[in-house]
Amino acid sequence: MEELMLKIDNVSKLYKLGQIGRTTLRDELQRFSARLHGREDPTKKIGAKTYKIGETFLALDGVSFEVRKGERVGIIGHNGAGKSTLLKLISRITAPTAGMIGLNGRVASMLEVGTGFHGELTGRENVYLNGAIMGMTKREIDDKIEDIIEFSEVRQFIDTPVKRYSSGMYVKLAFSVAAHLDAEIMIMDEILAVGDMAFQKKCLEKMNDVSKNEGRTVLYVSHNMNTIRELCDRVIVLDHGKVVFDGSVEDGIEVYSGQRKEGSWRVDYKLAPELRLWNGRITRMRSAEFLNQSCCQTEPDRIRLKVCWESDTVVKDICLRLEFSKSDGTKIGAACGFGIDKGEHRQNGEATVVLDASSLVSGRYETIINLFTVNEFGSHKNLDCVRGPDIELVGGRSDIVWNARKWGSVRFPDMVTE
Repeated sequence: MEELMLKIDNVSKLYKLGQIGRTTLRDELQRFSARLHGREDPTKKIGAKTYKIGETFLALDGVSFEVRKGERVGIIGHNGAGKSTLLKLISRITAPTAGMIGLNGRVASMLEVGTGFHGELTGRENVYLNGAIMGMTKREIDDKIEDIIEFSEVRQFIDTPVKRYSSGMYVKLAFSVAAHLDAEIMIMDEILAVGDMAFQKKCLEKMNDVSKNEGRTVLYVSHNMNTIRELCDRVIVLDHGKVVFDGSVEDGIEVYSGQRKEGSWRVDYKLAPELRLWNGRITRMRSAEFLNQSCCQTEPDRIRLKVCWESDTVVKDICLRLEFSKSDGTKIGAACGFGIDKGEHRQNGEATVVLDASSLVSGRYETIINLFTVNEFGSHKNLDCVRGPDIELVGGRSDIVWNARKWGSVRFPDMVTE
């Protein structure tokens, strides 16, 4: 078993709101005067909540988990779930209110753009400053300085004060320092959101490399599920300060996006009007239903979908488009059915379409259904658009295991040689 690098045991963090960290003495006197006379806080921002003195906020509530050497753990959750607070506790920026945090090695953290940088110092001087904070000697930093500068792509500006750097340049230099310092645990909090796409890819490759080849442990917070998939081999989901999931990446993403629940395989749009993406004026969807047996699609090569609609006037040659996407919003593909109903209906119409789904791998998919018509000139006119039922595909070929995480969700038919 790999060596234990981090142990979080029943950790909680309680903040007292409205007590410390206000602004100036003048503001405090204005607040005090307003309270004495029963008036509203004159320094409060529009729409902000006024906290009573002594009111508390539990940012973390009994969090426990362990991380072993070489693991790449993604920590995800909604804004305010406690992700950044947890990383600050691990980085020893602040102390937990209760519980224990055990670390086996040095920590290199990058929690905000420019954290630990002094604006008046040059990029080169800040590299030495960060290294000294990490406990490295000048000789150790001298050995790595060229690699750090080369990776950061800011060599031209390395002797310029960092207060003149853009946010992207800050990120590049700060990440380069954190990645090259001799720390056993790397902590990254949404740091790739600022850098350009090429540098994001470079950073992910670097974190993968130091984890696999150097045995470093990586904790990574992000709202970008694609980077979580690419980097992490485990996911922890936080919700209102508690761990609600700890396990595989795909399952964790489904929990985070609210998809780990029993879905409805039939939708009545009169009972669920919130599923309408926009209201059709002439033709409106009444219901949609996947007709395959059981809640799960057991024959993934064929999907049968029944749709019903109503019209206020005569509509000819109605067409249907069925769009597939993953639970995180990633678009997968679409299938069209042209002229699904040749009749002329003023009130109720229905049709059942059959889709070859052999290109889709097993998993849960969200769907969007769009009714439209095509005129003699080939122009499309949308009639109605709704969010369709979720569908889950299981089974498939047994002679090959499709790795959706690495190869994508759409599996095309096998290639043949001529």
